[in-house]
Amino acid sequence: MGEIKPQVYKDPRPAEYFVQFHQAARKGVGWTYALARVVLTVPTLLLWRVKAIGVENVPKTGPLVLAPNHFSQMDHFFAGVYLRRKIRFMAKSQLFGPPVLTYIYKHGGVFPVRRGHHDEEAFETVHELLQQGEMLLVYAEGGRSRSQQLGEPKPGIGRIALESGVPIVPVAIHGSERARQWTKMRFPKVTIQFGEPVTYPVEAAPSRERQLEVATQIFGKVRELYEGLDQRR
Repeated sequence: MGEIKPQVYKDPRPAEYFVQFHQAARKGVGWTYALARVVLTVPTLLLWRVKAIGVENVPKTGPLVLAPNHFSQMDHFFAGVYLRRKIRFMAKSQLFGPPVLTYIYKHGGVFPVRRGHHDEEAFETVHELLQQGEMLLVYAEGGRSRSQQLGEPKPGIGRIALESGVPIVPVAIHGSERARQWTKMRFPKVTIQFGEPVTYPVEAAPSRERQLEVATQIFGKVRELYEGLDQRR
C-alpha cells in the first residue's frame, strides 16, 4: 500500500491567513468545482467502480450535512459522485498551501478548519452556509482513520447537529481504506450508502459532553451502515 504521510495535528499558521478562504466559501462555489467534477467523475466510476445505495435519502433541497467515515482523500469524490447537489467541504487546514490545489479549494467552495486550534471561524462558516441552504460534508471522525478500521467520532458533528437543527445524513464509505492501492494499479471497489436523515432539537450552547453524545449517536448509524456493507463483501 502507498506511503501515508504522518499526520500534522497543529497548523502553525495564524488564523488571519485562513480568513480569505472562509470569505470565499461564504460567497458561493466557483468554476473549479465543476471542472474537478468533470475531470474526476469518469475515473472514479470506472476505476473504483463506485456504487451508491440510498441516494434517495439525501434531501434535494434545503440545508443539510453529510456525515461520513473517512479513510481516503478520494472520499470527497466518492461521496459526491452520485449527488446532483454541490457539496461544501470542511477540510483540514493543512490542505491549504500548495498554490494550484489552494486555488481549486478556494474557488470550489472548500473551507478550512484550523487543526489543533479552537477554530470558531470554521463553525461560523458552517452556520452561514447552512443558512444559505447549502449541503455540507463534515467527517464524523474529524480526520482520516489510518488503521483501516473505523475511528471514533469527534464532537464537531454533534455540535453542528445541535446548534443548527438541520438534517444530518449518516454516510458509510466502504472500500476506500484500500484506495491508495492505485499506486500498485489495484483499484478496490467502493460502495457508498446514505442513511436516513436524523435531526435534533436546537440547543443554543450544548456542552462538549452533549456534543460528543450526539456525535456518537450519529456515528453509530454510520457504523451500522458500514458493518452492513462489510457483511455483503
